[in-house]
Amino acid sequence: MTDFAARAGVSQPTIARFCQALGFSGFREFKIRLAQGVAADLPTVYRDVRTDEPAAGVAAKVLDRTIGALIAVRNSLSSDSVATAITILADARRIEFYGAGGSGIAALDMQHKFLKLGVPSVAYSSDPHTYITSAAQLGPGDMVVAISNTGRTRDILDACRSALDGNAKVIAITHGNSPLARMATVGLFANMDKNPDIFSPMTSRVSHLAIGDILAVGLLLARGPALAERLAEAKDVLEGRRVGA
Repeated sequence: MTDFAARAGVSQPTIARFCQALGFSGFREFKIRLAQGVAADLPTVYRDVRTDEPAAGVAAKVLDRTIGALIAVRNSLSSDSVATAITILADARRIEFYGAGGSGIAALDMQHKFLKLGVPSVAYSSDPHTYITSAAQLGPGDMVVAISNTGRTRDILDACRSALDGNAKVIAITHGNSPLARMATVGLFANMDKNPDIFSPMTSRVSHLAIGDILAVGLLLARGPALAERLAEAKDVLEGRRVGA
């Protein structure tokens, strides 16, 4: 710590406070974890999981990190933005969901929920050319729900820009500090910063799925009893496809 403080031009207590601010117990843990990160041949699976972690520990820590991500989204999600997004959805003529890679899974899940509500919608996630082409045909009364953890995926940005040029609206589920957030009609932010040395794809995806649930429930309430009846009918159809115990 003495050498580190001297090279940084600060006091040793400043170094100690810096380590604690990063979530470490002290300089010793910081030094060990830094060395592990530099030396690892493979991406670290979550910051909290040791290389010799037993299965019970892996399960608990992965779940804890996911729960933590959801709590962070709950605490930061703007209720005004949610209300605006639900109003736009309720008035939409057609809804399209766009996502690339892992975000494409979230796009498909959200569209599936809206399908059960009887809302005209489609999800494009496997072929960027498809949703870029579709976006170019949208107009007033149409809307896009774009899901992107980084908000910097070129194909998603191009598709949303095209939709906006046609006077469609865009709801972005993304990082608040991103080109997609700045472009969108309304942004719903899940600020999950990706670290290339940390393998943790679930935290962002689960956060996006939760926001999708919020929008679906909000739309159900906004459109009233008629939409609730459609949902009940869809559930009855699915129930008839199940076998007995």
